[in-house]
Amino acid sequence: MSITTKRQNTKNCRSETRRSLSKRQVSVARTLALFSVAALAVTTTGCLGYGFTGNYNLGPLAYPIPVSPYYQHKLEEKFWNHERYDRVPILGPTTSGGPPIALDSPSDDEVMQALEKARPVQGGVPILYEKQRNNVRIIKEKIADYIDPPRFYPLIGPAQLHHAHYKCTIYFEEITSVGYPVPHTLRDREAVEVVYIDHNHFHMVGDVEPYQTPTE
Repeated sequence: MSITTKRQNTKNCRSETRRSLSKRQVSVARTLALFSVAALAVTTTGCLGYGFTGNYNLGPLAYPIPVSPYYQHKLEEKFWNHERYDRVPILGPTTSGGPPIALDSPSDDEVMQALEKARPVQGGVPILYEKQRNNVRIIKEKIADYIDPPRFYPLIGPAQLHHAHYKCTIYFEEITSVGYPVPHTLRDREAVEVVYIDHNHFHMVGDVEPYQTPTE
């Protein structure tokens, strides 16, 4: 009787173990199925691009990354400066009757762009650290105006380089606001900054036709 009882107890233990394992397997399978459905629902939404619908998945790269508008403004500002101020124009030949004189002084926008590079106020943290400029005054002085002798430049041909250097003095009021750890405001009413701007350009040499912008 004792051997039979032991066998029955062993069978009962085995059956209980199998039942517990089957319950665990079912719970694990349910959890995996739930995660699979959730991942499928997230990756196939319109906010994440194609997801699985395009036969590929970007994974973590599919999630949008927040970017500050400051960096967008910097890229647009960089292109603005390149389009207007970083290119060297090629003008027609110089005329007789006197030495050529540069008449294109820097604009106020160009001076402020140069000031922002030398003494930036953008990119602060709101409430914590900010800078402002007020009462801006600009004085422009031409300090050099001369032209080099003719020479040959690759991709241009015979040309003369006309140098025009300007000294721009900017007077302004600079306000620095700090919000942490000790809130305070610094006001410099007599801030001064000097920037130098070059307006160099080429003059073609010889009997050449100046470039004309296509009308069509």
